[in-house]
Amino acid sequence: MKTARMEAFSDGVIAILITIMVLELHAPENVTWQALRPLLPIFLAYVLSFIFLGIYWANHHHLLLLVDRVNGAILWANLHLLFWLSLIPFATAWMGEHHTAAAPTALYGLVLLCAGAAYTILQRALIREQGPSSRLAKAVGRDVKALCSVAGYAIGIPSALYNPAISQAIYIATALMWLVPDRRIEKAMRDG
Repeated sequence: MKTARMEAFSDGVIAILITIMVLELHAPENVTWQALRPLLPIFLAYVLSFIFLGIYWANHHHLLLLVDRVNGAILWANLHLLFWLSLIPFATAWMGEHHTAAAPTALYGLVLLCAGAAYTILQRALIREQGPSSRLAKAVGRDVKALCSVAGYAIGIPSALYNPAISQAIYIATALMWLVPDRRIEKAMRDG
Protein backbone atom coordinates (compact mmCIF):
# COMPACT_ATOMS: atom_id res chain seq x y z
CA MET A 1 0.00 0.00 0.00
CA LYS A 2 1.14 3.53 -0.69
CA THR A 3 1.65 6.06 2.09
CA ALA A 4 -0.59 8.86 0.75
CA ARG A 5 -3.83 7.86 2.52
CA MET A 6 -2.12 7.31 5.86
CA GLU A 7 -0.34 10.64 5.61
CA ALA A 8 -3.49 12.52 4.57
CA PHE A 9 -5.52 10.95 7.40
CA SER A 10 -2.82 11.78 9.95
CA ASP A 11 -2.59 15.36 8.68
CA GLY A 12 -6.36 15.71 9.05
CA VAL A 13 -6.40 14.31 12.58
CA ILE A 14 -3.59 16.61 13.72
CA ALA A 15 -5.35 19.62 12.16
CA ILE A 16 -8.55 18.72 14.01
CA LEU A 17 -6.65 18.35 17.30
CA ILE A 18 -5.19 21.84 16.91
CA THR A 19 -8.67 23.17 16.12
CA ILE A 20 -10.11 21.50 19.22
CA MET A 21 -7.39 23.06 21.37
CA VAL A 22 -7.94 26.56 20.05
CA LEU A 23 -11.68 26.24 20.67
CA GLU A 24 -10.83 25.70 24.36
CA LEU A 25 -9.45 29.26 24.49
CA HIS A 26 -12.35 31.39 25.70
CA ALA A 27 -12.39 35.17 25.63
CA PRO A 28 -12.66 36.86 29.03
CA GLU A 29 -15.91 38.52 30.05
CA ASN A 30 -14.13 41.77 30.89
CA VAL A 31 -12.63 44.05 28.21
CA THR A 32 -9.50 45.15 30.05
CA TRP A 33 -5.91 43.95 29.56
CA GLN A 34 -5.93 42.71 33.14
CA ALA A 35 -8.73 40.30 32.22
CA LEU A 36 -6.21 38.38 30.10
CA ARG A 37 -3.83 37.72 33.02
CA PRO A 38 -5.74 34.69 34.44
CA LEU A 39 -5.84 33.19 30.93
CA LEU A 40 -2.06 33.26 30.51
CA PRO A 41 -1.44 29.71 31.87
CA ILE A 42 -4.16 28.34 29.59
CA PHE A 43 -2.67 30.16 26.60
CA LEU A 44 0.87 28.98 27.41
CA ALA A 45 -0.34 25.37 27.73
CA TYR A 46 -1.98 25.79 24.31
CA VAL A 47 1.25 27.15 22.80
CA LEU A 48 3.27 24.24 24.21
CA SER A 49 0.79 21.68 22.92
CA PHE A 50 0.57 23.41 19.53
CA ILE A 51 4.35 23.13 19.30
CA PHE A 52 4.28 19.44 20.27
CA LEU A 53 1.60 18.66 17.68
CA GLY A 54 3.58 20.63 15.10
CA ILE A 55 6.69 18.63 15.95
CA TYR A 56 4.83 15.35 15.51
CA TRP A 57 3.31 16.55 12.26
CA ALA A 58 6.69 17.65 10.82
CA ASN A 59 8.54 14.55 11.94
CA HIS A 60 5.73 12.26 10.75
CA HIS A 61 5.96 13.97 7.35
CA HIS A 62 9.75 13.57 7.27
CA LEU A 63 9.46 9.93 8.32
CA LEU A 64 7.10 9.13 5.47
CA LEU A 65 9.36 10.83 2.92
CA LEU A 66 11.70 7.85 3.20
CA VAL A 67 8.95 5.24 2.99
CA ASP A 68 7.46 3.85 -0.20
CA ARG A 69 4.92 1.42 1.25
CA VAL A 70 2.92 0.63 4.38
CA ASN A 71 1.19 -2.49 5.66
CA GLY A 72 -1.54 -3.28 8.19
CA ALA A 73 0.85 -3.25 11.16
CA ILE A 74 2.02 0.23 10.17
CA LEU A 75 -1.55 1.48 9.84
CA TRP A 76 -2.32 0.25 13.35
CA ALA A 77 0.93 1.70 14.72
CA ASN A 78 -0.07 5.02 13.15
CA LEU A 79 -3.53 4.82 14.73
CA HIS A 80 -1.86 4.07 18.06
CA LEU A 81 0.16 7.29 17.70
CA LEU A 82 -2.93 9.27 16.72
CA PHE A 83 -4.79 7.92 19.75
CA TRP A 84 -2.21 9.36 22.15
CA LEU A 85 -2.02 12.61 20.20
CA SER A 86 -5.82 12.88 20.42
CA LEU A 87 -5.52 13.07 24.22
CA ILE A 88 -3.31 16.16 24.05
CA PRO A 89 -6.25 18.63 23.92
CA PHE A 90 -7.74 17.12 27.11
CA ALA A 91 -4.41 17.06 28.94
CA THR A 92 -3.68 20.60 27.75
CA ALA A 93 -7.00 21.95 29.00
CA TRP A 94 -6.60 20.30 32.40
CA MET A 95 -3.00 21.43 32.87
CA GLY A 96 -3.82 24.94 31.62
CA GLU A 97 -6.69 25.32 34.07
CA HIS A 98 -4.70 23.85 36.97
CA HIS A 99 -1.09 24.66 36.10
CA THR A 100 0.13 24.52 39.71
CA ALA A 101 -1.40 21.10 40.42
CA ALA A 102 0.54 17.84 40.30
CA ALA A 103 -2.00 15.48 38.71
CA PRO A 104 -2.77 17.53 35.55
CA THR A 105 0.95 18.17 34.95
CA ALA A 106 1.80 14.49 35.48
CA LEU A 107 -1.03 13.41 33.15
CA TYR A 108 0.24 15.81 30.49
CA GLY A 109 3.67 14.18 30.76
CA LEU A 110 2.14 10.70 30.63
CA VAL A 111 0.31 11.54 27.41
CA LEU A 112 3.56 12.91 25.94
CA LEU A 113 5.46 9.80 27.07
CA CYS A 114 2.90 7.49 25.48
CA ALA A 115 2.84 9.54 22.26
CA GLY A 116 6.65 9.37 22.13
CA ALA A 117 6.58 5.61 22.66
CA ALA A 118 3.89 5.26 19.98
CA TYR A 119 5.99 7.29 17.53
CA THR A 120 8.93 4.96 18.19
CA ILE A 121 6.70 1.93 17.59
CA LEU A 122 5.55 3.46 14.28
CA GLN A 123 9.13 4.23 13.30
CA ARG A 124 10.22 0.65 14.03
CA ALA A 125 7.26 -0.79 12.13
CA LEU A 126 8.21 1.32 9.12
CA ILE A 127 11.84 0.21 9.35
CA ARG A 128 10.76 -3.44 9.66
CA GLU A 129 8.69 -3.08 6.46
CA GLN A 130 11.36 -1.14 4.53
CA GLY A 131 14.22 -3.36 5.71
CA PRO A 132 17.26 -2.93 7.97
CA SER A 133 19.37 -1.53 5.14
CA SER A 134 16.74 1.00 4.00
CA ARG A 135 17.41 4.72 3.85
CA LEU A 136 15.02 5.16 6.78
CA ALA A 137 16.88 2.66 8.97
CA LYS A 138 20.19 4.30 8.18
CA ALA A 139 18.82 7.80 8.77
CA VAL A 140 17.18 6.98 12.11
CA GLY A 141 20.11 5.04 13.55
CA ARG A 142 20.01 4.84 17.36
CA ASP A 143 17.67 7.86 17.63
CA VAL A 144 19.27 9.47 20.67
CA LYS A 145 16.88 12.44 20.56
CA ALA A 146 13.89 10.14 20.95
CA LEU A 147 15.53 8.37 23.88
CA CYS A 148 16.27 11.72 25.52
CA SER A 149 12.64 12.77 25.03
CA VAL A 150 11.30 9.63 26.65
CA ALA A 151 13.76 10.05 29.52
CA GLY A 152 12.66 13.68 29.95
CA TYR A 153 8.98 12.72 30.10
CA ALA A 154 9.77 9.85 32.49
CA ILE A 155 11.57 12.31 34.79
CA GLY A 156 8.91 14.99 34.36
CA ILE A 157 5.99 12.81 35.42
CA PRO A 158 7.15 12.06 38.99
CA SER A 159 8.68 15.55 39.25
CA ALA A 160 5.15 16.93 39.00
CA LEU A 161 4.43 15.41 42.40
CA TYR A 162 7.28 17.46 43.85
CA ASN A 163 6.92 20.65 41.81
CA PRO A 164 4.78 20.97 38.64
CA ALA A 165 6.92 23.89 37.41
CA ILE A 166 9.95 21.57 37.17
CA SER A 167 7.94 19.12 35.05
CA GLN A 168 6.67 21.90 32.83
CA ALA A 169 10.24 23.15 32.33
CA ILE A 170 11.29 19.63 31.31
CA TYR A 171 8.41 19.43 28.81
CA ILE A 172 9.39 22.82 27.36
CA ALA A 173 13.06 21.78 27.09
CA THR A 174 12.01 18.62 25.27
CA ALA A 175 9.90 20.61 22.82
CA LEU A 176 12.79 23.00 22.17
CA MET A 177 15.02 20.04 21.38
CA TRP A 178 12.65 18.98 18.59
CA LEU A 179 11.82 22.33 16.99
CA VAL A 180 14.13 21.67 14.06
CA PRO A 181 12.87 18.71 11.99
CA ASP A 182 15.05 15.63 12.02
CA ARG A 183 18.13 16.56 9.97
CA ARG A 184 19.13 12.91 9.56
CA ILE A 185 16.09 12.30 7.38
CA GLU A 186 16.63 15.52 5.42
CA LYS A 187 20.24 14.40 4.81
CA ALA A 188 19.06 10.96 3.68
CA MET A 189 16.65 12.64 1.25
CA ARG A 190 19.47 14.76 -0.22
CA ASP A 191 21.88 11.84 -0.41
CA GLY A 192 19.33 9.37 -1.74
